[in-house]
Amino acid sequence: MGEEKMKEPILELKEISVANGDQTVLHPISLTLQAGHRLAIAGETGSGKSTLLKAMAGLQNLSGGTVWWKGKRVAEPWEKLVPGHPSIAYLSQHFELRNNYRVEEVLSYAEKISPGQAAEIYRICQVDHLLKRKTDQLSGGERQRIAMARLLVGAPTVFLLDEPFSNLDTLHKHTMKEVMRDLGNSMQITWVLVSHDPADLLSWADELLLLKEGKSVQQGTPSELYFSPADVYCAGLLGPYSSLAGELIRPASLQVVDVAGTPLTGLVQSTEFIGFGYLLQVELKDGAVLKLFHTESLPPGKQVGIQRR
Repeated sequence: MGEEKMKEPILELKEISVANGDQTVLHPISLTLQAGHRLAIAGETGSGKSTLLKAMAGLQNLSGGTVWWKGKRVAEPWEKLVPGHPSIAYLSQHFELRNNYRVEEVLSYAEKISPGQAAEIYRICQVDHLLKRKTDQLSGGERQRIAMARLLVGAPTVFLLDEPFSNLDTLHKHTMKEVMRDLGNSMQITWVLVSHDPADLLSWADELLLLKEGKSVQQGTPSELYFSPADVYCAGLLGPYSSLAGELIRPASLQVVDVAGTPLTGLVQSTEFIGFGYLLQVELKDGAVLKLFHTESLPPGKQVGIQRR
């Protein structure tokens, strides 16, 4: 009995769909999330990512299906005066903080936990040194962490984030990821993240869900989806790829070798520095172009051999 209770999903979507008039925005999707799980959702613009996130939060009316939190149905907006679920936090990419308020005032209005627990959240969110500042004296990254802390002091068990890194520079993005990691370890929060950047998804998520035109097109671990994409659309969402003998293949799966004795040869088209090495584009004799990593920069027109690692 105890083991069954532990395995009960914290959030479950059962064939949920969303329509806008005659147009289907989200086709039936089912999903199960356990406590502490990290799900990332990706897809092209207009694929239904934000709609799905709002549906999970109880902020979107459904045309079919149901959302369940710990075995209890999540009410839809038409059923409530104030839409949303008290244990499901939703951070929009267009979040707002009241101007000319001290940070501690903004946070205290939302507190549903003890002062000691709140202080720990402020520390983990790296905003404890900002409490006396006014909200109009903050950077974009600081505002975002305060918006997150404001939701966290409401004691959610599920946290939904819509493009949380889109307006952050590299330093603030790294800080935000640290905060999410530390919160996940200390509070066992279930995270759902929408992002368009493969680097945000692959290094962070336990599971990926890819959407296209409101439909789920592939779901699995980051490694499964990266190295075994369902099609060119799924491959392209997660980074550079090539097609070799009908197979979709990643740059890390290929390597440059001596031309002599190698059946697969081509001419370097371009070389792009990417920090840890170079991304080469090599055109084969049949006109196909392969992308692969290499430790050195190679000039355009140089003939190289290619083989699988």
